[in-house]
Amino acid sequence: MSFENVGPVADVAKGAVLQVEVNGVEVAIVHTDDDEFYAIRDECSHASVALSEGEVDGCTLECWLHGSRFDLRTGEPSGPPAIEPVPVFPVEIRDGDIYVSTSPSNGVEP
Repeated sequence: MSFENVGPVADVAKGAVLQVEVNGVEVAIVHTDDDEFYAIRDECSHASVALSEGEVDGCTLECWLHGSRFDLRTGEPSGPPAIEPVPVFPVEIRDGDIYVSTSPSNGVEP
């Protein structure tokens, strides 16, 4: 599995989202309040808008446009209007930097 360095951990405060590009795909890097990092495709499966502009709540990211919420671990929506999952990518922290896999972990292709 190939990983790309997307920047230092210090660039993403707890509860914040950072938009990056990984292998040509827009990805939202999320730093949750429990100090975990997640990577999810930065596009809502319902309305094709940037999820990185939404709100983080625990292990979910809420789309700012229509309120669809996506589980950061699985990419699955927790309710309408979205019904399709979005790709999620494995994250590793190495020497203070965030690395994101170029392959989705949930089998949903970007």
